[in-house]
Amino acid sequence: MKLLRRVFLAATLALGFPVFAHADSQPLKVVVTTGMIADTAERIGGEAVDVKALMGPGVDPHAYRQTRTDIVAMAQADLVLWNGLFLEAQMEEVLADLSRRTLVRAVAEAVPTDMRISHDDYADRHDPHVWMDPELWQIVALEVRDALSEVAPEKRDVFEANAAAFVEELEKLEAYSESVLSSVPEQARVLLTAHDAFNYFGQAYGFEVVGVQGISTESEAGLNRTTELVNMLVDRGISAVFVESSVSDRSIRALVEGAASRGHEVRIGGELYSDAMGAPGSYEGTYVGMIDHNVSTIAGGLGGQVPERGMNGLLKAGF
Repeated sequence: MKLLRRVFLAATLALGFPVFAHADSQPLKVVVTTGMIADTAERIGGEAVDVKALMGPGVDPHAYRQTRTDIVAMAQADLVLWNGLFLEAQMEEVLADLSRRTLVRAVAEAVPTDMRISHDDYADRHDPHVWMDPELWQIVALEVRDALSEVAPEKRDVFEANAAAFVEELEKLEAYSESVLSSVPEQARVLLTAHDAFNYFGQAYGFEVVGVQGISTESEAGLNRTTELVNMLVDRGISAVFVESSVSDRSIRALVEGAASRGHEVRIGGELYSDAMGAPGSYEGTYVGMIDHNVSTIAGGLGGQVPERGMNGLLKAGF
């Protein structure tokens, strides 16, 4: 799988770009759905872009519905970027209508089908949370580069250089992730969170991933599911679970309380960024900072060895 991804990336880097001319010399107006795409577009576009993200910290994209202001912003944009793979399920009809007159790109759908994780319940759908694997996000970054170059081909060289620098940083992030996560004892490599946002993480780094809810936060966790997970925590001696910044912690705390009633202590190992990043202007509010935080928090919470403030020494003290 790793070799296949690298071959695909190399081939993509070598591709040329179609021409879709930008009308003036002003920065491109780029509207995106999630913070992860916004940060990537800003890194690759640099001063040539003005990026507006519709969803901020703590916002759940599975349930997000566009506002009138969002529709106006998208209609006035030179380029609209969204994740796709049914992440922004409530917005798909509007985005489809918009694509008839504006360049609209579902950037996560650039990830080849054989690199995606299939949905448990729908044969034709895939897990949309590809940003949890920095190697897959390289493919998305190159798709963002291509979309920007399609709108402003005269700035192609800038976008290529910025994308190459960003991909290099993602490679460093991947190497750091592999290093610290490999220090987690094998029997402790179980990541239990509120919903199934971390399957690509688990696939990349060899962790068993368990979500209380399914891939979408729109699903409900019933009593049987809660009982099943409490039994798992107790029977397997799992000592830590994790909450998410954009999902209610109610279901996770119910598991902690359920395990305690059985005489087994489970602690909250930390808060992870799943469908949204940290606060704007913070290190955790960047894609690299988000993944650095998650990887460092998971490794530390499950008994691994982690630098005091993460890969770049920029994480908040104690994460």
